Amino acid sequence: MDHEKLLDLAGELGYQLAMSGAETYRIEESVQRILAAYNINAEVFAIPNCITISLHTQDGKSATRIRRIGYHGNDMDSVERYNFLSRRICSEKPDPVVAAQWLKETKSSCKSYKLWLQLLGHALGAGGFAVFFGGNLRDALCSGICGILIGLTAWFLEKFKTNNFFKTIACAFIMTLAACIFGVLGFAHNVDMVVIGALMILVPGLIFTNAMRDIIFGDTNSGINRIVQVFLIAAAIALGTGVAWNLASTLWILPEAPAPLKYGFAMQCIAAMIGCTGFAIVFNVHGRGYILCVLGGVITWAAYCIASHFGCGELLCYFISSLVAAAHSEVMARIRKHPAIAFLVISIFPLIPGAGIYYTTNQLVLGNMSEFATKGTHTIAIAGVIAVGILLVSTIVRLYNELKPRKA
Repeated sequence: MDHEKLLDLAGELGYQLAMSGAETYRIEESVQRILAAYNINAEVFAIPNCITISLHTQDGKSATRIRRIGYHGNDMDSVERYNFLSRRICSEKPDPVVAAQWLKETKSSCKSYKLWLQLLGHALGAGGFAVFFGGNLRDALCSGICGILIGLTAWFLEKFKTNNFFKTIACAFIMTLAACIFGVLGFAHNVDMVVIGALMILVPGLIFTNAMRDIIFGDTNSGINRIVQVFLIAAAIALGTGVAWNLASTLWILPEAPAPLKYGFAMQCIAAMIGCTGFAIVFNVHGRGYILCVLGGVITWAAYCIASHFGCGELLCYFISSLVAAAHSEVMARIRKHPAIAFLVISIFPLIPGAGIYYTTNQLVLGNMSEFATKGTHTIAIAGVIAVGILLVSTIVRLYNELKPRKA
């Protein structure tokens, strides 16, 4: 057995999983299982920007691979394909040269939507959630255009390898300024809803959830790294929107934002479905999983509404609905033999406190520090409750998977 080639294979597969947005534990376990399938004991250490693999052969030799991981998004199609390849290698145990060819074929088979479809996803995601949070159809149209501007800005800056912090500032600035212009021209009914809908594209909700997951599972370094990313992205959003608001206030008289509209259960679910449809494109979900992800978002919000109808408090509603989202993701993962994260990333979107994040940053821009602290604390509490609900289901599933072989 060529241990060097096997180590290269495992390292490359772990790297591709990381670049696709897989969870820390999935990266480490996938690499360890591949090497264990060939009777090799290995130590794997992964954090969001690095993966280290060290093994010891039976003849006493040791080898190490370190891969630097650059900025990466969330490519669910690639996560599914590389996860399937990991299972296949563990099951069939081919020669490392053959497995390397499988990996090459998997790379070439990964799908991605064309730019115009990605922009459509941005428009649907922003427009759907603009209505979801209380905007009207004009607000949805304006927010959809702002979502397209975010997509174009990110695509353009990506060509120049711009760092994520500056990219987020630029996207938030252009989106907010465009929303203000729509309000001044009278196209938008509620500028706040236009901004909130488009802001959902930039919100780091999944990173925060994965950070909490890593910390609770003992991956402290990875969790802290992700928490820092969350704060940097939040700061970039606040800076971009703040500069845009101040510039717009200086140039024009901005219209007073009316109260958000109150929609019934059916309309909220339709808006959530449209928004989740858009984000399924943004996160590169393909095949039948696309429909199941969108369905998960609708089911999650339905659970929230049912819990609210029976008198549960807001935080309890978020907790219950996050349990439903996580359970749906785990069930779909078992049925389709795909990672749960591919379903969870979309199902959880209706719960992400986009309005809370917007109003928190808005109070900071206005200098109302007491309101900023109040709304910020409430938003963090919601995000924390969602993370705990997801982690509870994930922990139960992992414990079940650990105990199942022992029962056999």
